[in-house]
Amino acid sequence: MSDTNLYAAPASTFNQDAVTPGSPAEMRYAGFWQRFGAYWIDMLILLPITGLAVFLGDKYRLFMLYWFVPSLALGLFFHVYLVARYGGTPGKLLLKTRIAMQDGSAVTMKAAMIRHAVLFVLVALVSVATLMAILQMTDETYFSYGYIARSAKLLELMPSWYYPVSILLQIWIWGEFITMLFNKRRRAVHDFIAGTVVVRTGA
Repeated sequence: MSDTNLYAAPASTFNQDAVTPGSPAEMRYAGFWQRFGAYWIDMLILLPITGLAVFLGDKYRLFMLYWFVPSLALGLFFHVYLVARYGGTPGKLLLKTRIAMQDGSAVTMKAAMIRHAVLFVLVALVSVATLMAILQMTDETYFSYGYIARSAKLLELMPSWYYPVSILLQIWIWGEFITMLFNKRRRAVHDFIAGTVVVRTGA
């Protein structure tokens, strides 16, 4: 199913306004593997854009400078707008799950923003650190390295705060999955913060 067809589906299937709240006792919560699988489906969907960004970054030194704001906007569209509008990212919808408030009602825009807030900040900081390193290089120096050597050089030029932020980002991502293993409703850390759950739709 293409992305276009997915979001052109009847409102009764994906429209948040059509979701009927149910009591927590009646909800069927998404399992760990459903959520884990949805994450990687989303990564595959975004892979062409990620690959294009890497390709253009290899060809143009200042590409990341111009890609900074659009990349953050893409993250907000994918993880906030689609969640608030359709109840989940494409990966979640394809695996017949949706994000809901704890009482089963449709997830709110505020909750969708809170769910993404920590990841948004950490990714933005990593991007800023990368830009700071790139701007310390001239075009001549930048293109004198191959991809692997250039990446190593950029790591040398990163500000000192990049390393703890990078570690925090990895802890956050994997900590989300680890947290799901230790509660019956398979909630991740961002679900506890935002007051949300992920439930099975069966649709």
